[in-house]
Amino acid sequence: MNEQKNEETQDATPSSVQKFGSACIAGDGGTFYCMSIIGEIEGHAVLDSSRKSTKYEHLLPLLFSLEEEKEIDGVLFLLNTLGGDVEAGLALAEVIASMEKPTVSVVLGGGHSIGVPLAVSAKRSFIVPSATMTLHPVRTMGMVLAVPQSFDYLTRMQNRIIRFVTEHSHIQKERLAQMMMATDTLANDIGTLLEGEEAVRCGLIDEVGGLSRALCALREMVKAKKEGEA
Repeated sequence: MNEQKNEETQDATPSSVQKFGSACIAGDGGTFYCMSIIGEIEGHAVLDSSRKSTKYEHLLPLLFSLEEEKEIDGVLFLLNTLGGDVEAGLALAEVIASMEKPTVSVVLGGGHSIGVPLAVSAKRSFIVPSATMTLHPVRTMGMVLAVPQSFDYLTRMQNRIIRFVTEHSHIQKERLAQMMMATDTLANDIGTLLEGEEAVRCGLIDEVGGLSRALCALREMVKAKKEGEA
């Protein structure tokens, strides 16, 4: 029975950094799972093999196993994203936001487009001073029918993202929409580029900080959760 339990735990919390870009570490403050979400979020279409990507169909069952695994006390998400499939990224963000276990995100390098909902989906979000958050409208690739229904679909999808971000951060809906549609910030695009401190000042991210600060916050959350359950 013990051998079966060990096998199940190993499957639920793989520690192979090379294969999964993640690690499970047990320390004084608890057992934490560190998951990296990098590059583009690969959704329904397979991306070119030369581009760094995160496959959402791999992370969804892993997030489920982390939520159910009793030995895991909290999850740390390291983010350096470059857009990708909007619906796939939003699906991941919704799952992370619905987890009961303590979760903390750290934006490293950049949080582009769908990386914004992923950053705010954790219960507490951090960004390093040199990282950036890029806000811009939802866009699509390929053939688009020039009919009102197509534009209505894109508008509704953008509103879904705005609603999610504002519900899981402290930024105002009107301010977020304004920054997404700004025309005086990016040279070749519509939107706004926020550096670490700016992302915190506008309420998008909770705090400026790196790995040590994020781990400290995660330990505090795990301790408070255990005390509440005692």
